[in-house]
Order: sequence, then structure tokens, then C-alpha cells
Amino acid sequence: MAWVLDLDGVIWIGDEPIPGAAAAVAELQRRDEVVFVTNMSRLVLADQEAKLARHGIEATGQVVTSATAAGRLVVAGERVLVVGGPGINEAVEARGGVVVTDPRDHVDAVIVGFDPGFDFAILRDATTAIHAGARLIGTNHDPTYPMPDGLWPGGGAIVAAVAVAGGVNPVIAGKPGGAVVDEVRERLGPHGIVVGDRPDTDGAFARALGYDFALVLSGVTGRNDVHDPAPDTISESLAVLVASFG
Repeated sequence: MAWVLDLDGVIWIGDEPIPGAAAAVAELQRRDEVVFVTNMSRLVLADQEAKLARHGIEATGQVVTSATAAGRLVVAGERVLVVGGPGINEAVEARGGVVVTDPRDHVDAVIVGFDPGFDFAILRDATTAIHAGARLIGTNHDPTYPMPDGLWPGGGAIVAAVAVAGGVNPVIAGKPGGAVVDEVRERLGPHGIVVGDRPDTDGAFARALGYDFALVLSGVTGRNDVHDPAPDTISESLAVLVASFG
């Protein structure tokens, strides 16, 4: 069995661990294949792995981010303006792309993800490059993500702002986009289970993969919310879900 686990809302909320998640992951890793797939693009892979380690989870080489998915859409030698953080820079450079900072230079693509420093000047630079012919890649379209004090704006909110100002439709690389689907299918094959807290991203991702979708209620979605697509199973948390598999 292959398991694809979301992070925010499944493993943790902000920096706070979700009870039982680490033990549940350890049980899955003991018997099955596990890959962690997150739409958070800001952190480099080593930092994502280190955060998992701080939560008691060994994940070296097992993390896929929306930044790494976005990197798959970059051709070697292309010049890329990044709105996001070091995770996107790392992914672009790993594919042989060149990160640029001046929108007046030739820019082939603008990649946009979560950026807590996003402001008008960054929006202006991104749209300047788009109006000059650069294509727009969004790491994800999540409008929010869960934090201990409630929902915060997600990377999708920033992508939407750039898309509106640029007058273009973005290609979405992260869940449920084609780039991350290709990445996971190459790693795990045609059968598995996606565990997540968002039907619109995790559920759609599962359907695109042809995997089952297990919705957990430890993140942004409630039991009585609209679930589209409908999950194959609903559990209170990852721990409860894993226990139900014996």
C-alpha cells in the first residue's frame, strides 16, 4: 500500500503537532510506502524534512512540495522571477533554471507561492514580467491554510492576485495539478491512498492520481461541510484512520 500524506492539517497545525500523528506515520512507514506531499512552497526540502524530524518523523527523501512540482515546469536555462521563498528558488535551480529579480530583464516564467512579505511592489514586479510575455505558474491554489489562531491566507490567494493583475490564468503545479500528479505517480505507481484535510485540493489530487481519498477532520474541513469530491473515508485524524486499517 502507498500512502500520500498532507502536512498542514494532517501532521500539524502551524508548529503544533496533531495528537497521534507521529505514531501513526511510524506505523505506516513500518509496513508501507509513505510520501509527504505539501502545497507549502516556501521551505526548502531540507527544512521540511527537519520540521518533520522535530515532530518525531523521519522523512529524508520522502517529501514532495508544490515548489518541487513547479520546478518540473521549468526548462533548463529559463529565467524565472520568483514570488515565494527559498523553496521555489531551490526547485528552479535544481531544474537548471535561472532565478532573476528584475522584471525588466527577460523573464520566461513567474512562479508564485506563499510569501508572507507579499506587497504591492512585488505584485507590480510580477505583473510587469507577465505583461511582457512571461507565463504564470502557481505553486497551488489553496486560499487559506490552518494555523492555531484560525485560517491564514494561503499561497492561492497570492496567485489569484497576480493572475488578476496580470490578466492570465496560472498553471497550477501543486495539488491537484498535473506536475505533482506526475511526480507522485513516478514515485509510487498507480495505486494508493491520499490523506488530507481539503477535498478541493487533496481530494481532487487523489482523483487525478486514481487513488482513494481519506479525509481527516483535523484541519480546515468539517464533517458537515460540502465534500467535493466525496471522500472514500472520513476520520477524525490520521491516528484514527491508521487504527481503522488494523
